[in-house]
Amino acid sequence: MTQSVDFAMAAFAPALPLAVAYSGGADSSALLHACAQRWPGQVYAIHVHHGLQAAADGFAAHCRATCERLQVPLAVVQVDARPAPGDSPEDAARRRRYAALTEHALHAFDRPMASIALAQHADDQVETLLLALSRGAGLPGLAAMPRHWQRAGQDWHRPLLQVAGADVRQWLTDRGEGWVEDPSNSDLRYTRNRIRQQLLPVLEQVFPQFRDTFARSSQHAAQAQQVLAAQAQADLQTVGVPPQIKAVQALPPERQAHVLRQWLLQFHGATPSAAQLQELLRQIRHCTTRGHRIHIKVGCGFVVREGARLGWYNP
Repeated sequence: MTQSVDFAMAAFAPALPLAVAYSGGADSSALLHACAQRWPGQVYAIHVHHGLQAAADGFAAHCRATCERLQVPLAVVQVDARPAPGDSPEDAARRRRYAALTEHALHAFDRPMASIALAQHADDQVETLLLALSRGAGLPGLAAMPRHWQRAGQDWHRPLLQVAGADVRQWLTDRGEGWVEDPSNSDLRYTRNRIRQQLLPVLEQVFPQFRDTFARSSQHAAQAQQVLAAQAQADLQTVGVPPQIKAVQALPPERQAHVLRQWLLQFHGATPSAAQLQELLRQIRHCTTRGHRIHIKVGCGFVVREGARLGWYNP
């Protein structure tokens, strides 16, 4: 069930001190104001300057002025978010943003941050689920965004994940607080923007409770994925790291797929496409002679045969 900002924040109990990812937009502005009000002196802000548009310097200036008024320490981090050839601009910017947040939450202030808060809300969750469906994603994609997870010894939170986007903006407006509008948010070349501007209003008319029902489906997918991940982790202990080819072949086909995904993601940060995974499984299935070769591109690297085991290299 969707919540108000105040209700969501009342249930938010992070370990302190807390870093807030602050873009200057409405969502992160509401999160920063609410956190600074609740934990004065314990909240810090990190603004990631992507340098991808002319308005970026203005965003940073707005964030500095707001944080000075709120007496919240601010770190402005400039990153090169330009995508590599063949890379998604959105994915490239997201990866560099998370890397910058992780690094600066540990080292930018007078003490490391125990927690990091992000401002995605219920509409963002719906957009993420719809994007996953449009790409034919499996359970990890359908699980959409988690509300809480751990990475590199830090707790990450999305406390507004059950608050509708319109309610976030209304909360700010009611308090007389402003924000900056990112011009790229209205660019319909981006699929996420088309979903937000064209599809969500139709869903609102046809299925008024879609935020709640979609969130429930994502929660079911996340629970099922946890069970599969636990099985894949157990299978990984059986096949070894790096995996023994014969041990992988001994597993049922479905578990072969999951254990390979687990190995690639956990140890190499790579997520194979459905086509890549099917080809890898095919090559493993036919690997019955000493001279049989395995060689397939996955993400930015390659899975290869190294004697009796699978190997990985990143050229």
